[in-house]
Amino acid sequence: MKDFIAIDFETAKYSRESACSVGLVKFENGEVTDTYYSLIRPPKLYIRPDFTEIHGLTVDDVRDAPSFADIWDSSIKPFIGNMTLAAHNAVFDINVLKAVLKWYNLPVPELPYFCTCTLARRTWPELKSHSLTSLASHFGIVYNAHNALDDALTCGKIVLLAREKVGKE
Repeated sequence: MKDFIAIDFETAKYSRESACSVGLVKFENGEVTDTYYSLIRPPKLYIRPDFTEIHGLTVDDVRDAPSFADIWDSSIKPFIGNMTLAAHNAVFDINVLKAVLKWYNLPVPELPYFCTCTLARRTWPELKSHSLTSLASHFGIVYNAHNALDDALTCGKIVLLAREKVGKE
């Protein structure tokens, strides 16, 4: 995969439509060419305290943020275009995207995607953990875990590292 968009969502609670932030990083020819980050006001203005402990976002942070519907057509959809998405544990992030689109009665496009956790398991089967934080630590990537933009950037870096390893074999 030469060009792709790394995507990450943080949610306010267990329900997938409760996205409270999104990070997108565009990789073209192995380089970061653009980024997009936004806080998102979830449909129900509530963030579980245990989720705040994970990602640090509170109701006060997202109270005045745009809804997902406000940023989909104007920002996210044009940013993604026709590019393939990459996400760590992609089933989660793709299901968040689909759920929030359905919540707002927006058309759900068919977006090609791949999972960087699966990619990492195949590329480095010897590693004990393939979580994003473990991979980042193993490869010396310093980042702010559970910040949607940093997670997306780190996810993309894992793709580049996997591509580099496979290219050398």
